[in-house]
Amino acid sequence: MAIGRGGHLRHSGAAQLPAALPLGQDGEHALAFILIGVAFGLAYTEHRLRVAVIAVIMIGALELLQLWMPGRHARLEDFIVDALTACVGLAIAAVLDWAMQRLRAVTNAS
Repeated sequence: MAIGRGGHLRHSGAAQLPAALPLGQDGEHALAFILIGVAFGLAYTEHRLRVAVIAVIMIGALELLQLWMPGRHARLEDFIVDALTACVGLAIAAVLDWAMQRLRAVTNAS
């Protein structure tokens, strides 16, 4: 059943899929890339700047690859939203990491 459903989703197109959250396309992109940014930012704490550069390059590459995919479109707006929100996610991860380090320092000092 899952395979059949996956096949249906693959051939139905984004316009026919039910919205999980009423965020719109930009909102869905923003949420997804913020979460990706947070995850990578917490995973690679010593290399956040490098991760940000690689993320922006890869997001650009994904948009450009859509030029050759039938039914897909590469949009500058998608690139900007995705790249900015991935960097916002990395910044959130940096703040969370800083807060956790401060909390550990206070806990250890007590």
